[in-house]
Amino acid sequence: MAEVSADTVKIPDYPSVYQIYPRSFCDSNGDGIGDIPGIISKLDYIRSLGFDGIWCSPFFSSPQQDFGYDISDYKNIAPEYGTREDAIRLMDEVHRRGMFILLDLVMNHTSVEHPWFKASASGKNNEYSDWYIWRDKPNNWMSLTGGSGWHYQPERKQYYYASFLPFQPDLNYRNPEVKKHMLEIARYWLDLGADGFRLDIFNVIYKDASFRSNPFAFKAVPDENDPSGFFQKFKYTINQPESVEFARELRTTCDLEGTHPILLGEVSGSMDTIRKYLGDGRNGLSHVFVFHMLPFRFKASWFAELLEEMERVFPVPYQPVYVFSNHDRRRSMARLGNDLRKAKLLHSLQFLVRGCPVMYYGEELGLGEVKLPRKTALDPIAQKFRMVPKSFDKLLGETLNRDEARLPMPWNDRISGGFSSSAKTWLPLVPEYRNQNVMAAETDAQSLLHYVRELNAMRNRWQVLRSGSMDLSREKNLLIINRRNESGEHFRIYLNFGNKPTTVAVGDGIMLLASSDKIIYEQQSKLFLTEYGCAVFKMK
Repeated sequence: MAEVSADTVKIPDYPSVYQIYPRSFCDSNGDGIGDIPGIISKLDYIRSLGFDGIWCSPFFSSPQQDFGYDISDYKNIAPEYGTREDAIRLMDEVHRRGMFILLDLVMNHTSVEHPWFKASASGKNNEYSDWYIWRDKPNNWMSLTGGSGWHYQPERKQYYYASFLPFQPDLNYRNPEVKKHMLEIARYWLDLGADGFRLDIFNVIYKDASFRSNPFAFKAVPDENDPSGFFQKFKYTINQPESVEFARELRTTCDLEGTHPILLGEVSGSMDTIRKYLGDGRNGLSHVFVFHMLPFRFKASWFAELLEEMERVFPVPYQPVYVFSNHDRRRSMARLGNDLRKAKLLHSLQFLVRGCPVMYYGEELGLGEVKLPRKTALDPIAQKFRMVPKSFDKLLGETLNRDEARLPMPWNDRISGGFSSSAKTWLPLVPEYRNQNVMAAETDAQSLLHYVRELNAMRNRWQVLRSGSMDLSREKNLLIINRRNESGEHFRIYLNFGNKPTTVAVGDGIMLLASSDKIIYEQQSKLFLTEYGCAVFKMK
């Protein structure tokens, strides 16, 4: 290609990733909507936090019915976010700072506004007629959001299938031309400078070739271990063997000239099921999200079980991913009751275990939950469930209005929190933005922002905290994690999930590296750990 960005950076093992929701990160032109030049203006900030790379939610051309997850042109940029040249400059500027960049690639479906779908919907006898999943009569397949996944198209006199929302028709990967074009799109952005992709709902790309109806299930609400729900087992619409095989094909396409881009999959199912997408650790996706950690329970026993299961399912050379918030779910601070001490403890675990921490923008500020009415929501999921009582959110343990997790990033205490020069922003800011913003956090030595920076600094200095072996033990509310490597380095992390201080015998000849609160370490081998406290020691 004529236009190629600066050389891609070397991606470290167990990378740390900062997720950006472009619409809410920084607005450079005063229209109240975040954009790519705004992201570029804040790259030094992200680098100062110590992250290895960024993941940007989609900024490709889109009618924005699902704010970028409904793509109408994979090779161009939505004008509210910038231009294709801006995207290339973003990748160059990320690399210039020694970081990598992951683009959010939606391979399962397009927008109904995509030229491919418009042509396919116009009739049965054109080049694109078989690019989507069409049926004369629908079977019982439901969408992931409830209700039938089949939608009638009068002009074609057939039904098309959409795994998510009606305006997001699924592509037909059993058509070789579809697969060829989508793999070419991945290669296109890698050639322009992307270092890999976050892959949206990757495990639903293939559906049963025979269109067998899904069986009944006594299960009303989907959960993280089993996305089946609405009284149906999604046996023939998710996690088909061909989707696992496609992970290998995508890897082959992406690994050219000695490169091994990150392929971070959004997949759902049991941990043993999603592990299949990784192949042998090199010939499939490089990483997968494990979503059942998102609705975490703040208990030492819960996290001990999580870590043990992650180590069982993702042993070396696999690199497990630890994430506690994203653009679709409640912010972690909301689950912690806005308790700063608990947030420091949660992120201590996230950054210091063997794994890849992925942090959603604003988590370093402790941004919490803002309840917004569904009836006026911009989020199409909230609109779909606008008549469902808000009390159902509490029962579900999740929000049905994703607007609440996507509020603009507050940078300072000025107009619109420094997010925009406009007083009118696409979503409101958190009410506390004048006190809860980056500028205020930078001046507070005890802020969560400074603590996240300290955690990243330790990971960046000590490789053992990235790739070293891990073992753990638990004493009631206390979780103790040991990290070691072949060079003999040994770190021990104490995490007190209890609401009372505790005293621990830690041994002699050790060095306290970091703590989340005022820690008293006595040379008589005793450690006084505050409630919800964390301490990191380098053992000798």
